[in-house]
Amino acid sequence: MDQDSRKSFAPQGLLSLWLVLFAVWMIANSTLAIEVAILGAIITFGLAYVFTSTSDAWRRIRWTPTGFYHFLAYSGTFLVELVKANIAMMRIVYSPRIDIRPGIVRIRTRLKSPLGRLALANTIALTPGSLVMDIEDETLFIHWLDVQTTDIDKATEALAGPFEAHLEKVFG
Repeated sequence: MDQDSRKSFAPQGLLSLWLVLFAVWMIANSTLAIEVAILGAIITFGLAYVFTSTSDAWRRIRWTPTGFYHFLAYSGTFLVELVKANIAMMRIVYSPRIDIRPGIVRIRTRLKSPLGRLALANTIALTPGSLVMDIEDETLFIHWLDVQTTDIDKATEALAGPFEAHLEKVFG
C-alpha cells in the first residue's frame, strides 16, 4: 500500500477528532453501557472521518501540551461564564420590572482561523443573553439582550474577552 492510499483512508487528525467526539458522546449520554459506547464509537468515527477527509480545519488545531492546557482553561472559563450568564438571565426573568436594553453590538476578534472564529461565535451564542447574528472577517455582530456598551473595544472585552485568549492559543 503506497503513502497516498494510506493517507486517503486515515486523514490527518482523524484519531484526535474521533476521540474528542467520542468523549462528548459519552458525556452527553452519561452512561457507560456497552451498546451506547459501540453506537457512539461508530457514529463519531463516521463524523470524524467525513469531517477530516473533506476539511483541513481540524489539522490546524494546535495539539501541543500548551494548546491542550488552553483548551481545558477555555472549557473551564466557558462553564464559569455560562453560570454567570444564566444567573443574569434569572435576575432579568424574575425581576418585578424588566429593565433591559436589547441591541446589536459589534465586536472585533483577534482570532485568525475560521475554526477559531466559529468556536468563539458558538461560545458567545451558547451563553444566554447573546446571539451572534453575522461574522464578517474579524467582526462579529451580536444581538445582546442587555447592552452594557456600544464601544467596540469594551463590548469585545465583555463578550469575547474571557474566551479569546484561550481560543487563540488553540486555534490561532
